[in-house]
Amino acid sequence: MDSADVKLIEQLQKHPDIALAELSRRLEMSKTTCWNRIQRLEEQGVLGGRFVKLDRASIGLSVVVFLSITVGRHSPDWMERFAELVNSFPEIVEVHRLTGEGADYQLKIICPDIEAYDIFQQRLIAEIDFTSMATKISMKEIKNTHTLPLMHLT
Repeated sequence: MDSADVKLIEQLQKHPDIALAELSRRLEMSKTTCWNRIQRLEEQGVLGGRFVKLDRASIGLSVVVFLSITVGRHSPDWMERFAELVNSFPEIVEVHRLTGEGADYQLKIICPDIEAYDIFQQRLIAEIDFTSMATKISMKEIKNTHTLPLMHLT
């Protein structure tokens, strides 16, 4: 990836809906060159799509929960089943496998209210084999971005 690619993905992170003409103008390259770079970055998997960021509160999704799960086994079959399970719940928006002491997995869950979270958690408990879980409810979101730091690429 060269410096032009880095500038390109910086612009697309900040302005995913930018018109090709405007993007090529900002990058000082032809539309064809810009388009070809975008296509190459998509083929390489660097660019994985564009999305619209919704305001959770304005659409009634005011509760963010972080659920820590500790499990007793980590067999490939269990991990495959776990991945299928968490992908089947639209309320789960992020899942991370962790290292260190404490939980093995951290789930980020978004729900309209605590009652909806309770119903969700009961469904999850019925489906997953775990040894312990702990719930933390976010009181205030201070930062939420999908923009990745790119300083190491320059």
